[in-house]
Amino acid sequence: MKSENPLLTRAYALAGDRDDIRAVYADWAESYDDDTLVGMGYVAPAIAAETLASEITGSDRVLDAGCGTGLVGKELHEQCEPTIDGVDLSDDMLKQARQKGVYDALETADLTKKLDIEDDAYDGVISVGVFTSGHVGPSAMNELVRVIKPGAPAVITVHEKVWDKDGYADHLEQMEEDGIAIIREIREAPYHQKEGYSCKLCILEAA
Repeated sequence: MKSENPLLTRAYALAGDRDDIRAVYADWAESYDDDTLVGMGYVAPAIAAETLASEITGSDRVLDAGCGTGLVGKELHEQCEPTIDGVDLSDDMLKQARQKGVYDALETADLTKKLDIEDDAYDGVISVGVFTSGHVGPSAMNELVRVIKPGAPAVITVHEKVWDKDGYADHLEQMEEDGIAIIREIREAPYHQKEGYSCKLCILEAA
């Protein structure tokens, strides 16, 4: 049995209610970085950012979808300095992200709904820690691909707990069949190392 931080247990117990999610992350925002990076060995932001950084340049504009406290944005900025916009459901998490000083724009958004972003607006998108228990389901991937240009990369982590249960493999295959995205690679990657969790690192290309 995997050992879990109590806040992580609370987050994984969410059932999709947006107010419940906001409440969890309001309580967690100030200690989130320390709890996850140090306490849990949260390596997914660094791994995903490195993956996207290899696909883009410093002149590109990217969207960090579900940016939280800005861990991914900080990693991306250090690796290739693109222009980064972030969206997240939690205002409290966005306050922490603003303090990192790496985002051009930060807005509140619900990834289970259509984003207030035009088609083909970005040169890439990254989403880490979002596709997990009780947060966002696979259908949100369609929206992430919609907002990037044809041929642009999408780097998305899917927690091991939900990959099979929520039918991510089937959904990605359907996206490819529908001509929405091309699956470049899906590989297993470390997630919370100290908690013993992995994820599927999905690298897609907008069709």
